[in-house]
Amino acid sequence: MSVDLPGIVIVSARIERAELARLTALYFEDMVKFVVDVEKSVAAVGGEMHADAEALLLEQGSRQADVWGGNYYPGKGREECVEFTSLINIRPSHGNRSMVVEDAALRERVRQLAFRLIGEGEPLE
Repeated sequence: MSVDLPGIVIVSARIERAELARLTALYFEDMVKFVVDVEKSVAAVGGEMHADAEALLLEQGSRQADVWGGNYYPGKGREECVEFTSLINIRPSHGNRSMVVEDAALRERVRQLAFRLIGEGEPLE
């Protein structure tokens, strides 16, 4: 499944390297924003704000409690390519009071989805 909007792509399988390179260069040059649905195992990749990708997933039927945002840095390797920071992660009602995904188990689920759908920190070229 792949749905295109201006600068955002929804993926349920590994994104093509060329598409990831395009989305990375579109706004930030060294990283791309992403939002994952940890229950549906899909990701919205790209966009200027996590909220845009989040809205797209919600329109596609995702539940608010299942979507979490982060940033992906190609070329930084497995240990440094995923950052778990996004304004959409601030959810006091779900026990997450900061922009960072605080729950270790949830953070690992987000990481594994990012690895499967986006990459493991490999260079784009």
